[in-house]
Amino acid sequence: MAKVKPFRGVRPPRDLVTQVASRPYDVLNSEEARSEAEGNPRSLYHIIKPEIDFTPGTDEHDPKVYDKAVENFNAFQQNGWLVQDDAEHYYIYAQTMNGRTQYGIVIAANVADYMEGRIKKHELTRRDKEEDRMKHVRVNNANIEPVFFAFPDNPALQAVIDEVIKGEPEYDFTAPDGFGHHFWVIDSPEMIETVTREFERIPHLYIADGHHRSAAAALVGHEKAQNNPEHKGDEEYNYFLAVAFPASHLNIIDYNRVVRDLNGLKPEEFLARLSENFTVEAKGTEEYRPDALHNFSLYLDGQWYSLTAKPGTYDDNDPIGILDVTISSDLILRDILGITDLRSDKRIDFVGGIRGLGELKRRVDSGEMAMALALYPVSMKQLMDIADTGNIMPPKTTWFEPKLRSGLVIHKLD
Repeated sequence: MAKVKPFRGVRPPRDLVTQVASRPYDVLNSEEARSEAEGNPRSLYHIIKPEIDFTPGTDEHDPKVYDKAVENFNAFQQNGWLVQDDAEHYYIYAQTMNGRTQYGIVIAANVADYMEGRIKKHELTRRDKEEDRMKHVRVNNANIEPVFFAFPDNPALQAVIDEVIKGEPEYDFTAPDGFGHHFWVIDSPEMIETVTREFERIPHLYIADGHHRSAAAALVGHEKAQNNPEHKGDEEYNYFLAVAFPASHLNIIDYNRVVRDLNGLKPEEFLARLSENFTVEAKGTEEYRPDALHNFSLYLDGQWYSLTAKPGTYDDNDPIGILDVTISSDLILRDILGITDLRSDKRIDFVGGIRGLGELKRRVDSGEMAMALALYPVSMKQLMDIADTGNIMPPKTTWFEPKLRSGLVIHKLD
C-alpha cells in the first residue's frame, strides 16, 4: 500500500512565484537556462542549473557547481525568496494546456515504496544521470524538483481535489510557454487525514515522468537511512517530493522518430519493403496523423503516407508486443533501416509530439533527415499494464506534457 505524508513545503511568496518558478532541469541545456534566467536573480535555474553562474562552457558536474547550488539555495531562503511553511500540508497542483486542466496532489512519497517496487517504473535509468541528481539532492539536503506520478482513480481523493479547488489558489499564473499553473494549500486536518488514508488503500503508484529523479531521491533517502545508526523510519529523509495525478487526468502524447537515411534504399524500394508488413496508402502533401493503434504516419520525399500494420505482425496479448513503438522499432527501424540501438544510434532522432507534425516535415524537407515516422500515442492503461507486469518500455515511448513547473514547492530532508 502506498505510504505518503504531508510535509512543510519550502515555497516562494505569492508575489515572487513567477520569478522563481522554472522549467525542469532536464528539458533545456545550460545556455537556454542562462538565457531564461538573464536579469532574474530569483530564477530557480540558479539552484537546479547553477552552472549558469559560471563562465559559459563550465562543466555542470564540476564540484564547484554543486557547491554553488547549495550557496544559492541558502541565499534564496535568507532573502525570503523561498520560505518554509509552518505546518505540514499536502498541496493541489493543476496544469492547464489547450483548455484542458489536470489536477495532482503534491505528496511526500515513501523511499521504501520505491525500493520495494510499490512505486512502479516503466523505463530503464542510466547510472550517470542518477548520480548527477543524487549529488544535487545530497548537497542541498532537499528534493528541489518533484517527480511526476500517476495513480488509479480514487473517488475519495477526487472529492478532496474537487473541494480544495473551490477556494482561491495560492498561485495562479500562465508560464511563458502558455501553460497555466494553479496551486492550492490543503490545510484542513480532516482532508490531510483523508489523503494519507486513501493513498494507503492504493496498491501502487506509477512513475509517469522523472525516472532519474525518482531513483536519485529514493537512493539518497536509502543511503541516509543506512548511515544513521539511530534510524527509525519516520525521518523526513524517508520521503521524497512527488506530484501524483489520477490516471484519468493524464494524456500521453506522441513521441515521434526522424531518420537520416534509408539504409541505401531508394524511396520506392523503401515503400516496397514497408508493404510486406504494412498496408501503405499515399495521403499526398497534407499532414496525416495516425488515427488508431497500429496506424503510423510516414513523411518521405515530400509526401505523407498512412501505414497500417497487417494482422499477425504484432501480439495484442503481449504488453510490449502490442506497443506501436515495438512494431515500428522491429519491422521498420531494425529490419529495413538497420537501426538496432535507439539509445545510441546517431542515424535516428526523436521529436516530442508537442512540436507538431510540422517539425517532422521541416526536418525532412531541410535535407537533414530522409524520413519521419509519427506514432499513435501510448495510453495510460498500456503504461500501467507494462509496469504491473514488470516490463520495461522501449526507449522514447512516452511524452508527457505539460511538464511540472519546478520551484512551486520544495521538500527538505531534515
